[in-house]
Amino acid sequence: MASLKGFLTKKTLAALALGQFISLLNTSTGFSSSELARKGINAPTSQSLANYVLLAIVYGSILIYRRAKLKAKWYYYLLLALVDVEANFLVVKAYQYTSLTSVMLLDCWTIPSVIFLTWFFLKEKYRYRRLLGVAVCVAGLVTVVFSDVHSKDRAGGKNPIKGDLIVVAGATLYAVSNVSEEFLVKSAERVELMAMLGLFGAIISGCQISILERKELQSIRWSTGAVLPFVGFAAAMFLIYSSVPILLKISGSTMLNLSLLTADMWTVLIRIFAYHEKVDWMYYIAFGAVAIGLIIYSGGAKEEDRARIEVEAETSEEIKEKDIEVGSEAQDQGPKIRSSKRSDVKLESSSVQCTS
Repeated sequence: MASLKGFLTKKTLAALALGQFISLLNTSTGFSSSELARKGINAPTSQSLANYVLLAIVYGSILIYRRAKLKAKWYYYLLLALVDVEANFLVVKAYQYTSLTSVMLLDCWTIPSVIFLTWFFLKEKYRYRRLLGVAVCVAGLVTVVFSDVHSKDRAGGKNPIKGDLIVVAGATLYAVSNVSEEFLVKSAERVELMAMLGLFGAIISGCQISILERKELQSIRWSTGAVLPFVGFAAAMFLIYSSVPILLKISGSTMLNLSLLTADMWTVLIRIFAYHEKVDWMYYIAFGAVAIGLIIYSGGAKEEDRARIEVEAETSEEIKEKDIEVGSEAQDQGPKIRSSKRSDVKLESSSVQCTS
């Protein structure tokens, strides 16, 4: 019981809870996007524009009120916004060419990409327990794919190869975006990150809409049924973007992407209880595997934090011991120096007497 308490700390439980909150919000954005697609509305960049505008207004107002200088260069945020906008665009666009199952599977490419980027650029170290947690999570999602195949609930796209390549590109950009946000939220500040991401994201989205989606927006018959999914998507995305930096600061970008894997599981639960649909039994195994993988990963992160603290404590103790040794040596040498000075003075005085 004591080891379980040490394993499931407050920090671990907070990270798990926040990760699942973000995952549920991500699930709601999927339902909003599917509702828009069902109505024949294909405007992925337009869906994200409202989110970026909200971020710029809310967090930009706080940043202006503080009147503080930017802690990071503005062009870092410009590059981050460009990557983030295109990642959202590519993944949503991929649904037009490939199947839902392929998108679910290939979107896992974000996880190894994040692990490599954090290891290479942020010097993050991954022990075997954390890697085991990642493997268990991915195995759970692969189980979902096999469940779709087993239940024959798999629809092919009009151009699967093209769609798969688009998903891989979008997942890679998601990884770059998440790692960049983790770096900026730890080196700069959350409010500044959200404000600048919203500002540049809105500008880039507006330019992209004017080029790619202008005709699509003109052809939409705006009604309550068309507006509500846009509003729901924007509200959910705003909450996601506001919560993600907190989770990044607590557990990092790998934990974020592992938590998002459960979005497909929450979709299944909504299908069961809200729409009274039947799902394959393998979904329950997959949900349990992802949950266990998240706990293993979080516990491994806690052990690494504890080991790092112990190393830092040992290093500080060694430094203190060296300082004490240097101080004692200085005290020992003090009387010797003073006595040598006195002997020099006596010799000088005696020599003066002799000459006289």
